[in-house]
Amino acid sequence: MRGPEADRRGKLEGGAPKRGLVLALLAITQLVIILDASIVNVALPSIGRDLDMGERGLQWVVNAYVLSFGGFLLLGGRAADLFGRRRVFLSGLAVFVAASLAAGLSRSPEVLVAARALQGLGGAAVSPAALSIIATTFEGEERNRALGVWGALGGVGGALGVLLGGLLTSGPGWPWIFLVNVPIGVAVLTAAPLAVPPHAARHDAHGGFDLPGALAATAGLVALVYAVVGTASSGPGSARVLLPLLASAVLLAAFVLIERRTEAVGRAPLVRLGIFRNRGVAAANLLALPVGSAPLAVFFLLSLYTQRGLGWSALGAGVAFLPLSLVLMAAAGLASAVVGRFGVRGALVPGLLLLALGLFMLSRVPTEGAFVGDLLLPELVVAVGLGLSFVSLTVAAVSGVGSGEAGLASGLINTTLQVGGAVGLAALAAVAGITTAASLASGAAEAPALVAGYRAAFLFGAGVSLAGALLALALLREAGARGGGSGDARQKAPS
Repeated sequence: MRGPEADRRGKLEGGAPKRGLVLALLAITQLVIILDASIVNVALPSIGRDLDMGERGLQWVVNAYVLSFGGFLLLGGRAADLFGRRRVFLSGLAVFVAASLAAGLSRSPEVLVAARALQGLGGAAVSPAALSIIATTFEGEERNRALGVWGALGGVGGALGVLLGGLLTSGPGWPWIFLVNVPIGVAVLTAAPLAVPPHAARHDAHGGFDLPGALAATAGLVALVYAVVGTASSGPGSARVLLPLLASAVLLAAFVLIERRTEAVGRAPLVRLGIFRNRGVAAANLLALPVGSAPLAVFFLLSLYTQRGLGWSALGAGVAFLPLSLVLMAAAGLASAVVGRFGVRGALVPGLLLLALGLFMLSRVPTEGAFVGDLLLPELVVAVGLGLSFVSLTVAAVSGVGSGEAGLASGLINTTLQVGGAVGLAALAAVAGITTAASLASGAAEAPALVAGYRAAFLFGAGVSLAGALLALALLREAGARGGGSGDARQKAPS
């Protein structure tokens, strides 16, 4: 149990301007991490031509990052708790910057894929460490506003990634989608030690790190993400999917047993399973699965619809996401006030309902659509829904958690969002592919068949968001829970 003195040490000394600088540095870094998951998609054709990579090889340019990032997030969050948040943040960022440089300078497929995996590893350390710094630096309404900025980055990063990827690929070339990270990362590495105070390592950091639990959890999550990303190309019933799924189930079950035994003998587990007795933490991580899939339903499918269905250029497709990005940022600012006034459920349920409505509107797009007439209004509805959903979910995930487990809570929510995104992407791609194949078999032309597939996938995404809203209503029973404050006073808050 944290006392008042521990709480004071967990907060940043200094005034609001210095806290503002900390938030700016962490937000910029997180935006770069999120961008790297989407920016590469527009550049894949150019990478394939320059490095002589086929479709299967190009898939690993994306999957290497997803596997590494999703698999190591939990480990990164726990390391931040045990070894110091600032230390892990700076170390992870240094790895990310070095890997970005290697990716930009790579001239072989093997080097590029390895660099992408290292980028994911660095990002898996940076993201939960940065979120835990925010959670222990700010408090009350100021904390909700800071988490609002953070929560918005998930949606904004996906949209900006498509735009920036088109600009850089059309301009200086695809290596710059990676090289642009280097000056930004170096600037943050220079400024962060001056702005962010060091955080002491936990007393159990030396000799108490749960290596068996870390290995089981990381291997289990990597196997799960590997299986999910293979469903689109190999099918859900293939050995390429079923064997990793079986391995993941065995490893994650072993992880739970290891954690129970580790805690029973008085050592520090990687995940204190009792953290899930906090209803906000448990509900947020369950709801992260449908929420995490929502941005991919928009960015991935709209990018394909505009380029393959409507024949737009990569740059034109990227520009089409600008209104969504701007409205999403404004909605995130509004969301922090909504959470403060109506609680997490009062923001999350409307957000998911708006997501469902926007995706349903997109499921009606015509074969020869126009931006203003067919895409703009659904984009704006989705943007407001994403802003409300991400911010409220982030607040719920770290509320009622002591500073000693802020990194764990941050790693958990990042992990489940990433897994939700991977599962959602695989499911959406499968729905679109099956529908397109059926349309082609019935004699439809290529463009109408492609659009039919995207419409079906949008409709599927709408159903997932609607199910998430119903789940939030069931799990978050107290609509007035605010998600503010700190310490044990929040342990009973359901949201």
